[in-house]
Amino acid sequence: MTTFEEREKGFEAQFKHGQELQFRIQNRRNKLLGQWAADLLGLPAPEAEAYAREVVASDFESPGDADVHDKVHDDLHRRGIDLSDHRLRRKMDQLMLVAREQVMTETR
Repeated sequence: MTTFEEREKGFEAQFKHGQELQFRIQNRRNKLLGQWAADLLGLPAPEAEAYAREVVASDFESPGDADVHDKVHDDLHRRGIDLSDHRLRRKMDQLMLVAREQVMTETR
């Protein structure tokens, strides 16, 4: 195997690891968002965990954050909780930082 092929394999492995890490961070953020929204909805613990799993699963509907945002926003709106789009997106950004820190701490 040439040095070039070795470097290529190394870059591929690094890219794969980065993608897997980003996937874990995104899922953690979605779980944290679901738990936060469940608290706003006043759901008891078992229902809150189930709701958090629903939020995580909603991310697989389409690429990007829109599906997660829309699910949480619509669920809150249906329950009469007035939360602006800006505040929800800001919370998602904050939780992304928390999720990144949690996942990075776990992988050390």
